[in-house]
Formats: sequence, C-alpha cells, structure tokens
Amino acid sequence: MGAHSHETQDTIKEIIAAMANKGWRITDQRRSLATLFAEATGYLSPKDVYEYMRQKYPGVSFDTVYRNLRLLSEMGVLEQFYLNEGVKFRARCHSHHHHHLICLQCEKTVSFEFCPMKDVPHLPENFQVVNHRFEIFGYCSDCSPKA
Repeated sequence: MGAHSHETQDTIKEIIAAMANKGWRITDQRRSLATLFAEATGYLSPKDVYEYMRQKYPGVSFDTVYRNLRLLSEMGVLEQFYLNEGVKFRARCHSHHHHHLICLQCEKTVSFEFCPMKDVPHLPENFQVVNHRFEIFGYCSDCSPKA
C-alpha cells in the first residue's frame, strides 16, 4: 500500500467519522460517497456526484445527494468552491493551513503557504473569526492566452 492509498483510507475514515459524530447511520451509500471524494483528484459538482451515485444506487435523488454535500461541507470534511459552472466540492486538504490558486479553465489548483488573513485591516472588533478561506482565480500557464 503506497502513501497515496494510505491517504485515501485516512480520508475515508475521516469523512465517515464526521458522519458518525453527527449521528448519521453509516450506510453503503454514505461509504460510497466518502470513497468517491477520497479518490477524486479534482473538484466534483453536485451533478457529478449524483451521476456517480445513481449508477450504484438508482433510487437516490439529486436533493439527497446535494443535501449530504452541503452538510459534509458544514462539518468541514468537504471544501466548497464556487467555480464557473457553480459550486463544486472536494475532500478537505489535510496537511496544514494553506490557500489556493484555481485555474478558471482547467480547474487545476495550486496551494500557496502565505496566509493573507493577518494582514486584513479593519475587521469589526466584536467579530470572532473561527475559520476563513482565501482563493485566487485566474488562468494557469497552460490555459492563459499566449501574448
């Protein structure tokens, strides 16, 4: 078992643990959802997830899939990004705190370590920040129009 498959197993365990902590029954369907995100390399739209789930569970509804994605995102195990065609999801990055540059065309994501949060001026003093995300959208070198 390589490092990648070990990471995949950890991600599956983390997503399932989050579901269990919320009192969700761990069904085959939810296990499949966790596995899909653990193995995915890019972002998945609710429609992508629905199409995948429908293959294995023909009775599943789009609303159920979408509700699960939203709840998993609220639990912090999925990250939610707003890209061109709308919202997309992926498993949370684990390693450490970082932010992303995201290509609007191919959706390639590049992490960067600098966190601009400490330089954000004039936040209301009575506001307690518990989390933040910072994404920069543009075009990677493969997709940017050549001058």
